[in-house]
Amino acid sequence: MATTQITDDANSFESTIGGVTVRGKAHSLSAWFVLALRLMMGYAFFYSGWTKIAAAEPFDAQGYLLHGVADASPLVGVFTWMGNTPWFVDFVNVAVPWGELLIGLGLLVGAMVRLAAFFGAFMMLMFYFGNWEVAHGLINGDFAYMLVFLAVAAFGAGRIVGLDALIEKFELDGEALVEKYPKLRYVLG
Repeated sequence: MATTQITDDANSFESTIGGVTVRGKAHSLSAWFVLALRLMMGYAFFYSGWTKIAAAEPFDAQGYLLHGVADASPLVGVFTWMGNTPWFVDFVNVAVPWGELLIGLGLLVGAMVRLAAFFGAFMMLMFYFGNWEVAHGLINGDFAYMLVFLAVAAFGAGRIVGLDALIEKFELDGEALVEKYPKLRYVLG
């Protein structure tokens, strides 16, 4: 397997937040790993959503919201309110399975990846607080998956063998779609 050498400017990235700047250089194989992360999370969410939708019994989150959330969770009161609010339970019963399916599909085909990854990260954050267990530290699988979603979004993984690369180049009135509507950069990539 051949890889190309990184030149001084190629594969460089930099970000400043709160006056602190970090810089890095990605290896040429990084694109393959970012693609693998996108496809892994896409498959996991698509499969999870599909199994809930296709199950013999309809998905019902109320039992989890009322009885499955750890008592030590800092959001136990929020989850209890959710579980005791009929319209919210109805919303969650649709949003979780269909959200997982659509997030997964978006990641698998590489369309609207940043939007899909944002909602995937939000779901993982809620699962993190719902499954609160800090006996072995603050980091668990839910938190790690949330970071994977954020990395997929940050690296614009939809541009790597994904439909986002085509959507961004689509021309409308002779102008690239993202040039005409720059805010689309927040959902594509």
